[in-house]
Amino acid sequence: MISYRKDEWLFAGLYKSISVKVNGKRGYTYKTELLPEGEEFIGRLVVFYNKTFRNSYPHAKTSISMLTLKEILREPYTMTPFPGFEQVNIDFSQLQSIMFQQEPSWMSALSNVKGIYLITDMTNGKLYVGSAYGDNAFWNRWNSYAQNGHGGNIVLKRLISSYGKEYADNFRFSILETRSMNAEDDAIIMREQYWKQILASREHGYNAN
Repeated sequence: MISYRKDEWLFAGLYKSISVKVNGKRGYTYKTELLPEGEEFIGRLVVFYNKTFRNSYPHAKTSISMLTLKEILREPYTMTPFPGFEQVNIDFSQLQSIMFQQEPSWMSALSNVKGIYLITDMTNGKLYVGSAYGDNAFWNRWNSYAQNGHGGNIVLKRLISSYGKEYADNFRFSILETRSMNAEDDAIIMREQYWKQILASREHGYNAN
């Protein structure tokens, strides 16, 4: 199952575990094989499941009785193509779907510009301003949020540690401005500082510096 909407999960297939490798503190890497059972429901079957624990995934033996069928989509779910930088306004579950599916139009757009982004906590209106530069810029930066909910940011990491990864369901991601990949990283960082000042995200938000 992959995150679809809040408390809703999309069936992504049944997989056989071939091998597993420990990656230190980063967790585990599994080599898997997709099984033919249930293929007709991949991307179509949606279940309701209220995940209330911090683990990144539930165990089938203890959780399967808690799954409730929500719907079976007529056609397999596909991500909406990239709408343009000025129209990006997605929640955490959408971000995860984009990253996990590696939707081509989003990957292409987010990998080819640097810039400044905004995370809004919809429970209290607090803001976090961040910058994206380096290889694949926005794509790599936002992929880190999709993986753990906090992207390594000190204050957001503290929130996730206190309330669990599900707290990231309250976050919305948008883009404040973009620059060419040829732009100097220092220039991007200066623009990040500008937006922090304009939006007062240090005084009233989640920016620690």
